[in-house]
Amino acid sequence: MKYTFILLILLTSCSISRNSYSQGLHSTSGKAVKVYVEGKESYENLDYKTAEQQLKEALKYDDKFFEAYMMLGELYTNMNRFFEAASNYESAVKIDSIAYRPVYFRLANAELMTGDYTNALIHYKTYLRNKGNSEKNRLDALKNIKNCEFAIAAMKKPVLFNPINIGDGINSADDEYWPSITADGQTLMFTRQTYSDYYPKAMGSRQEDFYVSTWSDGIWQKAYNAGEPLNTKSNEGAQTLSSNGKYMYFTACDRVGGLGSCDLYFSAFNDGNWSTPYNLKWPVNSTAWESTPSISADGNVLYFSSNRPGGFGGKDIWYSRMKADGTWAIPVNLGKTINTEGNEMSPFIHFDGKTLYFASDGRPGMGGFDIYMSQMQDDSTWSEPKNLGYPINTYNDEMGLVIDVTGTTAYFSSNRENGDGKDIFYFTLDESIRPDPVSYLKGKVADKETGKLLKADYELINLSTNKVTVKNTTDEAGNFLVCLPSGYNYGINVSKAGYLFYSENFMLEGKHSVMEPFVKRIALSQAKVGAKMLLANVFYEVDSWELKKESMQELNNLADLLFNDKDIVVEIGGYTDATGTDEYNLTLSGKRALSVVNYLISKGISSDRLKYKGYGNAFPVGDNVTSEGRKLNRRTEAKIIARKK
Repeated sequence: MKYTFILLILLTSCSISRNSYSQGLHSTSGKAVKVYVEGKESYENLDYKTAEQQLKEALKYDDKFFEAYMMLGELYTNMNRFFEAASNYESAVKIDSIAYRPVYFRLANAELMTGDYTNALIHYKTYLRNKGNSEKNRLDALKNIKNCEFAIAAMKKPVLFNPINIGDGINSADDEYWPSITADGQTLMFTRQTYSDYYPKAMGSRQEDFYVSTWSDGIWQKAYNAGEPLNTKSNEGAQTLSSNGKYMYFTACDRVGGLGSCDLYFSAFNDGNWSTPYNLKWPVNSTAWESTPSISADGNVLYFSSNRPGGFGGKDIWYSRMKADGTWAIPVNLGKTINTEGNEMSPFIHFDGKTLYFASDGRPGMGGFDIYMSQMQDDSTWSEPKNLGYPINTYNDEMGLVIDVTGTTAYFSSNRENGDGKDIFYFTLDESIRPDPVSYLKGKVADKETGKLLKADYELINLSTNKVTVKNTTDEAGNFLVCLPSGYNYGINVSKAGYLFYSENFMLEGKHSVMEPFVKRIALSQAKVGAKMLLANVFYEVDSWELKKESMQELNNLADLLFNDKDIVVEIGGYTDATGTDEYNLTLSGKRALSVVNYLISKGISSDRLKYKGYGNAFPVGDNVTSEGRKLNRRTEAKIIARKK
């Protein structure tokens, strides 16, 4: 529930002590006082059920018993029964409004936790007019006044929100929460909390495990336990699934070998099973608390929440970058734009790599933990966080929101249907709080001649910046998936030793809605005489043989191939479309092929291993009528024509 921190205040600095009401009780009924004292003793012994019965009995003897109402108010607050707490505090105020002025603070807290913002605002202000308030409570009251004012305004301008239960393939009578979804929307992982049959709902009998469901035939299929060694007798949860579903990071607490109370762990999916999790150790984990990780789509940045030293509040959001050697760099605090004096948790970095959603109780909101969004700017700073609004955020704690690759559908957990436990829901995200659209390339790599599936290396190149943004290896079955945020031009390169590489480009410049995903079966040709490959990411200026900067990464890959296989001799072939005369096209294509050869020579490739030829508009692969057809015909190819003896 919301306001866990307020409950701690009530249990410590504001609890009703034996001295608070022992003198001058508001009752002259001996029976009422006797059973009230018994109720206090039961309460202090944490026997809440008996205490409730006794305090209610005291009120039967005397329905004007101020202290009995106050004690019930505190009892219900500690039991998270805030509606009943507010009702009893209100009854106490009606009996005597000046006997114990801090009652207004307690009443306002209970009202805030039920969403009664108008009355909570009144009672916080009433409380602040009193003298002698504790500084801690005064500051909390000021903060919660801002929350009430924000909430009242937000409720007048609700955002689009129509949550739909994700279905009984995933949801059950147990608690389901912390959903994670792959970029292709085909796999959803979540945490399920079950209880022992012998001790139902008892704290010590609960078990948290990971479950997985797949999308098929228009529904989420029956979820299955992810199994050992990922799941153990201990509790696992708060996971983040990689964009391709092949690895995950998650939180586990109080494990042997851990550095802090809760640490982050890693597991990979191979041959149908999850690997034995391993602790990320220092510097990601520390002797403090680390939890709620979120991995970027390219796998290079890990966001998480921690209360390690150097932060701005209780729990802050930090991030660590993966270094070239595969280890994690020392985590960096996300900064004061994101983090506050309160707590920031459950970060989720969208597939676009720059839109962050997170939960915070340290800024104006609906109270307690609300969900906010912020976007990384061009200078790598973060925009001022935006509250997702009402009714996405309510007086309940909201956290653990994830959003699919399209940026339109959000998934979250809630007990909003008042069933036996939390369930996972989805809803269409309001346009004002959506991330940038993202598409993806999903592929399978095989040998061109034999059809054998190949484990190969692949990389995604941002042609607009000439930088490699993703570099990874397919699984054993040749599968891979890479996300393609809009606004850039991309090239994909797939390579394997002993084979020519495969390349293709995706032109996504400008702001677009999410396109149809690319699904490719990529065939690699063995590096033997006669084999050829398209250099899809080699580009020239219009009507020129001058190479564009976007070509450099592709040409460097070709140079690497020639360095690694020093026996092959290649011909660079240039081709044009049918626009222009045959003579012009033949000359232009030849000069373009020569430009590639000259670049390779500049990289140290011997000229006797390089030939070139212009083919003009001969051997078209497109129709030469449509712009798309002509684009296919304008190409550069590399062909192995010999092997040096």
